[in-house]
Amino acid sequence: MKFGGTSVADPDAINRLIALVRREQAPVVVVSALAKVTDQLVAVARNAEDGEAAKATETLRALLDRHISVATAVTNASREATLAAVKAEFEELIGLVHALAVLREVSPRSLDAVLSVGELVSSKIVAAALKDQGIPTTWVDARSVLVTDAEYNSAAPDMDATRAKATTHIVPRTSHGDVVVLGGFIGSTPAGVTTTLGRGGSDYSAAIFGASVDADEIQIWTDVDGMLTADPRVVKQPRLVPQLTFSEASELAYFGAKVLHPSTILPAVDKNIPVRILNSRNAENRGTLITADGVSADGALTALACKRNVTVIDITSTRMLMAHGFLRRLFEVFERFKTPVDVVTTSEVSVSVTVDDTRRLDGILDNLRNFAQVNCEPEMAIICAVGENLRSDPTLFARAVTSLGRLPLRLVSQAASRRNITFVLRDADVPQAMGQLHDAFFVER
Repeated sequence: MKFGGTSVADPDAINRLIALVRREQAPVVVVSALAKVTDQLVAVARNAEDGEAAKATETLRALLDRHISVATAVTNASREATLAAVKAEFEELIGLVHALAVLREVSPRSLDAVLSVGELVSSKIVAAALKDQGIPTTWVDARSVLVTDAEYNSAAPDMDATRAKATTHIVPRTSHGDVVVLGGFIGSTPAGVTTTLGRGGSDYSAAIFGASVDADEIQIWTDVDGMLTADPRVVKQPRLVPQLTFSEASELAYFGAKVLHPSTILPAVDKNIPVRILNSRNAENRGTLITADGVSADGALTALACKRNVTVIDITSTRMLMAHGFLRRLFEVFERFKTPVDVVTTSEVSVSVTVDDTRRLDGILDNLRNFAQVNCEPEMAIICAVGENLRSDPTLFARAVTSLGRLPLRLVSQAASRRNITFVLRDADVPQAMGQLHDAFFVER
């Protein structure tokens, strides 16, 4: 069972968590930092880079007070030890941030050390609360189990090493009937240096731990009823998707479905472990079940997703286009700058790609201009229509394009798997486009 930030946000949320753990009898529980804490820790790191030690300390003292308040409310017999552990973590963090503020530099490695504290303290509080409610519980430092590479801020797990650590640190405790509580999002290198899996990585942690202990099911407890047919912030009254395939869920997560981290299901796919998305505030709801096979959505699409604030890059080279080695040279630029490409289309005279990470965009454009003409178009978006039925019903593609009417489309593509249709259009057109697509496929006539 993995509980997100809103599911451990305050004493009421943690008490709901305790009731759910008691009901489900899950042997492993993974928790995120308390709601909004990671954002505040990112701000603290920025303060340190600006040399604003006093401002950073003020934020950390406020965070300490919040955690003490929550811990006090949900513990009794373990209260004194828990409060001491929480204070020790924050005092150590305040010392680190002061040192970083003197240097006015926060390296990726130092940032991971700062951000890890959110999960460390929340998991200690939850473990103590469960134990005080009569549930045999052991807290395990996630960094002693989840082994990663040294790509700080977006580390990749070493699944074989992690499985070996889980066999040592988790399995013996669950075998004795204990619930094991770990923080999500964090791991460590083989040398023991703290790393993080990137924002939203607690879901990923849960799947990694679930796969490492051969779980029967991985449950992601969040603040929505499951995977929806569209983002409720963009489309009014989206519907619940009761069941979908691993492949569909992966496409939706990658293209912006916020309820699931894009990497979450990879370890589950490898082990064929079902993933269920549930609402901790509406525990009786059936949620969404993600399996290898899934169930077709009555001959229609399964769901829509959108990725906002995308940049389109057009690369044109009349001299080299489609010549041997041109595409390799083009994509080597993106690899060099560690920037993933989402959508690729080619025409007779150009290649167009989309990126949503623009931190290294200037360098990418400069390198591309060494061998091609380059145009850049910001403030674009990707809409992805996903469904296994696209493979068997060619009319769905036509219906999707037709439903968008006169909206100008910048790029259109369909994946080789024929599981999705991707539209690239102006970001400003997303609400109208999503609404028209949703009306065409998900509104009962």
